[in-house]
Amino acid sequence: MATIEGAGVELEVRVTGEGASLLVLHDMASNAAAVAPMCRDLAAGGVRVISYDRRGYGASGAPDVYTATTIQEQGEDAAAVLRALADGPALLVGLGFGALIALDLLVRHPALTRGAVLADPPVFAFVPEANEPLAAERLALEETLRADGAAGALEAWGGTDPADARAFLADYAGRASWSPSRRELRAISVPVRVVVTEGAPAHVAMAADALLGQLPVAERAGDVADAARALA
Repeated sequence: MATIEGAGVELEVRVTGEGASLLVLHDMASNAAAVAPMCRDLAAGGVRVISYDRRGYGASGAPDVYTATTIQEQGEDAAAVLRALADGPALLVGLGFGALIALDLLVRHPALTRGAVLADPPVFAFVPEANEPLAAERLALEETLRADGAAGALEAWGGTDPADARAFLADYAGRASWSPSRRELRAISVPVRVVVTEGAPAHVAMAADALLGQLPVAERAGDVADAARALA
């Protein structure tokens, strides 16, 4: 493990394996430890896997007052990691919220990327049908916060480390902060694979389908690790 300077915070980074660089971006209510088994599996296939605790998660730092983030802020952290550790344009693997960060890198830092695997990308700006389930989701989260606090909300979302609760809520507040234009998405020229995981809600699957319709070099894939190995 190592520590590097992100966009104003220190980030705990892990590097596994040898070969072309691949950056894994974890989801909300998660951290680098949660994706470690997948990282080891990918590294065994001959790639150099970089993962890190996003700001506020695990051993990484966060601002003293940290109640919300933006996808652009997260993208700057990821770009700093790539500039420090990648040996050239990297393949990106983004899970959930991490898929939005990967898309931001593809749009704003294309020189750092050579392709991406996006799992359950919550690009809800193109899915009007998502408004109702998202409203219900927010109401349920607010009720859990009132009853059980931030740690309870994290656990209800699937998180396991209570120390990640502040970062999870900041992520949730920032999830809608990135709304790419169709023009920006259509300008992405590297190959992208989009995965809808088993059990993903219908509005998440619809968002994935909508995204596929905007990206010029994109295909559906059935498994994150298999898609990453194929692109690598």
